[in-house]
Amino acid sequence: MATITHVHTLAYAAEMLGEDVELLQAIVWNDDNLTYGSIITVYTGPDETITALTDDGVDELSDMLREARRTTQTWHGFLDDDFVDDPELATRFKAQPLR
Repeated sequence: MATITHVHTLAYAAEMLGEDVELLQAIVWNDDNLTYGSIITVYTGPDETITALTDDGVDELSDMLREARRTTQTWHGFLDDDFVDDPELATRFKAQPLR
């Protein structure tokens, strides 16, 4: 594995991918959804953290979302499975048109 020299905050990754940051937060909340080491916790204070992604994490997330959005059925299945644990968020993302 190459040495990680930089990471992307979830907010910036969402901007780069044209995604809703809440969707990315819901996906990476379970760190089993991406390859080990792709999700980084950055401590910004004694009890404060932000989540960041490596370049590989951003690529993996992009690929995952593109594959999930192939059809309405695959998108809804993706949201209903373990990727989005919050039913209200899943319902909100289902109501949006596929892109």
